[in-house]
Amino acid sequence: MERPSHPPGFPETGNPGSIAPPQNLPNANMVLILGILSVCCSWWHFVSLAGIILGICALVLAIKVTRSYRRNPAVYNLNSLNNVKTGRLCAMLGLAISTIVFVSVVLSATGVLSKLPYWGMIH
Repeated sequence: MERPSHPPGFPETGNPGSIAPPQNLPNANMVLILGILSVCCSWWHFVSLAGIILGICALVLAIKVTRSYRRNPAVYNLNSLNNVKTGRLCAMLGLAISTIVFVSVVLSATGVLSKLPYWGMIH
């Protein structure tokens, strides 16, 4: 007896009526990684600028990936959609914290500079 070339439980892909197993969303793991890195980079002074950039990249990529999921949800795996949602949430959190930290660092730096002697002579 001949062994089938496909895994058990999945139909053959060569048959016209067969259904392919769902695949992962493209760049779903990248969204998750960028979102986590955005949170990790958000707590340090000027490194929070990298957190802002990574958060924006993750959000833009998450929008593209969810659009491709909404076009054809039957093709993609639900676990990869959950990775995109988690990455988007991490990116929003990292973007918010990074923005607050970066603005406070810039305001602190300009506040320190304005208290130095002879600062009024420059303006």
